[in-house]
Amino acid sequence: MASFGHVAIGMALGRLGAGEASPGRTGAWMVGMSALAMLPDADVIAFALRIPYAATWGHRGASHSLFLAAVVALAVAAGTRLARGPAVKAGLLTLVAMGSHGVLDAMTTGGLGAALLWPADNVRYFLPLRPIPVAPIGAGMLSARGLYVVTVELLLFLPFWAYAIWPRRRAVRTVEG
Repeated sequence: MASFGHVAIGMALGRLGAGEASPGRTGAWMVGMSALAMLPDADVIAFALRIPYAATWGHRGASHSLFLAAVVALAVAAGTRLARGPAVKAGLLTLVAMGSHGVLDAMTTGGLGAALLWPADNVRYFLPLRPIPVAPIGAGMLSARGLYVVTVELLLFLPFWAYAIWPRRRAVRTVEG
């Protein structure tokens, strides 16, 4: 994936999590959830460390697992609780944000699949429905193929983008006098 879908999911979850908060607080939720939705791709550092793509800690390996999503969700919930915030909501949204990453990558048309069930197994999975074209890595995104992938992702995730950025109606207060 080109990551536009991951960001769209994160932004939509952030808006959902923010509820009726101020625009600044809503923005913070959206940025935070988008960062968490993208976190599994921090594993691209494996390329620089010469860790093979197919290795457990290679790209789309353990970092894309539902197990790691649950561990991070518990950590976020604990931190939110210490900060006296909405721990359950933050934990559940984190689980969905990070968990969706591997699932979406398993819906792409290429690569090795995603290790969704790590540590129970190291198998890389693809889902039967695979409408998301695999993105070229690095500078390859600046090609016709990259533009195609970005366009498809923007269209596929349009409902999430719309929910995330659609203006909210503000309640109008009347002054009785």
